[in-house]
Parts: sequence; C-alpha cells; structure tokens
Amino acid sequence: MQWRHKDLLDVTQLSPAEVEHVFDTAASFLEINTRPVKKVPTLKGRSVVLFFAEPSTRTKTSFDIAGKRLSADTFSLAKSGSSLSKGESLKDTALTLQAMAPDAIVIRDSRSGAAAFLAERLRCAVINAGDGWHAHPTQALLDAFTLRGVWGNLAGRTLLILGDIAHSRVARSNIHLLTSLGAKVRLCGPRTLLPPMAETLPVSVYTDLDKAVRGVDAVMCLRLQLERMQAGLLPDLREYAERWGLGLRHLERAKPGAKVLHPGPINRGVEISSNLADAAESLILDQVASGVAVRMALLFLYMTRKESDMTRKESDMTRKESDMTRKEHADARD
Repeated sequence: MQWRHKDLLDVTQLSPAEVEHVFDTAASFLEINTRPVKKVPTLKGRSVVLFFAEPSTRTKTSFDIAGKRLSADTFSLAKSGSSLSKGESLKDTALTLQAMAPDAIVIRDSRSGAAAFLAERLRCAVINAGDGWHAHPTQALLDAFTLRGVWGNLAGRTLLILGDIAHSRVARSNIHLLTSLGAKVRLCGPRTLLPPMAETLPVSVYTDLDKAVRGVDAVMCLRLQLERMQAGLLPDLREYAERWGLGLRHLERAKPGAKVLHPGPINRGVEISSNLADAAESLILDQVASGVAVRMALLFLYMTRKESDMTRKESDMTRKESDMTRKEHADARD
C-alpha cells in the first residue's frame, strides 16, 4: 500500500484498510523485538525528535526504543528542558527544531490541537503522542493491535471502556477506531465522568458496572485523570473503587475468556484490583510490547513516505517514457 499521510493526528484520518496495513507492518516488526540483537538498519541516518511537554513513561520510552531498533537517531526534549519554559511559543520552538532537519517529530502536549498546529507549519512528519483531551492515536492503534493478536479480528466483538471517559483522549480515539473495525463499544463510569452527549456516540452507555460487563469480550480500564478534573466530579476514591473498580468477580459476568486492558499508569485497588491486573486475563503487559511494534511501524511508514513518493514518481516517469517510445516506434512503422 502506498502510504499517503504526512502526519498522524488522530485515527479518524485512517481508513480500515490503512489500519490493517499498520497492523501488518507492526506484526512484521514483532519478531525483531524477540532477537538477541534487537536492531535493523531500516531507518539508519534518519532522526526523530521526541518532544514531550507532558509527562510520559510508556509512550515516550516505546517511541525511543522503536526508533533505536530501526537504527534511527532519537533526541528527547521535555518542556522543562526547552525554551517553552522560558516563554518561547510552541510555533517558534517547532520552527527551531525544523531548522535542524529531523525526519519526524513525536509530540505530546497538554493542549488539544497542538499536534495539528505543528503539522500545518512543519515539513517533517508529525506524530501525535497525546494532545490534551483530544486524541491519542498510537495508543488506540496498539490497543486494537493487541486484541487482534488474541482474536484475529475485532468485528463482532464487544468491548467495555470503563472509568474516566470524559477526560480521556485514549477513550475518544479507541471509540472511533474500534467501531470502525466492526467492534461494539460500551461506556461505563460515574455520570460526572461520562462525556457530554455520550448518547450521540456509536456506543451503549452504562453507569452500573455489573450490567455493563455482562457478555463483553474485553474490558478496558482507564486511569482517573485527577489532574484534569474539577472539584465535585468524583466521589471519594474508596467509593469509586467499590462501584467502578474492576475486579475478578466482574469477569464472571463477562464472556468466558474475556480480556482486561489498561493503558497505564495503573492505580491498583482503585481502577482495577491488583490480583486482576496480574491475572492470566490481563493484556496490560502485552499492550506495552505491542506499543513498541506499532510505533516502529508508524515511524517506518511516516518517515519513508517521501521515498515511496519518489519511487512512484520515478515509476510513472519510466512508464510514460516507455509509452512514448512505443508510440514513436508505431509512428515509424506507419
């Protein structure tokens, strides 16, 4: 497939066929991560800037590892270590980075739309690693890739997203991606943590966890994003854990073999019980492993897009030259 996108801002940009292409590419990279020497020269000579103006462990580290395993040079920049902390605008910081000629910038920012803002102004690829409440496309892709590895495909499956959905960019991206792949999605949480107009989304909405979990194939727990909440949105943590914390007893109401996911970081005993987080049904560490493979695939696709464009243009020129040559020969015969 010819990769046509310059930037990854949200999963809404990707067709189901393009998502499957990302997954197939990621699957081809999984084997690299099991080798004694986990490195290939695929992106040798390319450079990636990891521009994280918001804290991150899993996403930043997996992008760093993904780049290095493809032999790209990766450079990390945090807000505290950048001129943003001195009052420089995001635009000026980004233009400064572009002047250093990176092939891609991976950005995480607390402001919704930050990735799109940069993508409009930069020539290099921009990959959104989470922007405010808006989107987290790479997390949604790795979540779906993890489930595809278990089920083969997601069509006809039912997945429950549980917890702080109102503040979750992970939930937003997953709702779109999972439904576009044919899955049925349920949402459950306190009313104050459900998004406004949730009923208008292609989902079923619950506030009772015992009802929401009945017959589902998987449950995705979300972190309580206390840093994004205003006072009064949440009962105390003990009450939340009792009413909406996922435990082993809830899986008895789900389908046999139902799986559990969590994008992390986990608050054990609040969003999910500790014994369930470590149970055989848990795919939490599988998500982390999938994250490296999916981000390898994305870096490869977005950083080699121009090469593919050049190859296509060269092929088109060769084809046109051949057509002209055939026409000249035909004219000569006539």
